Amino acid sequence: MRELDVLLSGWLDRQFDAAPESQKVAFQSLLELSDPELAAYLLRGEPARDAEQQPLIEQIRGTPQT
Repeated sequence: MRELDVLLSGWLDRQFDAAPESQKVAFQSLLELSDPELAAYLLRGEPARDAEQQPLIEQIRGTPQT
């Protein structure tokens, strides 16, 4: 999905190099998910099954963490 590519590549270009190792690992694990799963998390705002991914998902979406 083009929307997912835009979100993920934007974060990769702007944040990946400066991100802590834990976020890099979480990002790499996001890339292993199916497009429908990524769409659920990044486009529809559903919570991730993996709690370690949730802060990164919120950052990618631009949603403040609570």
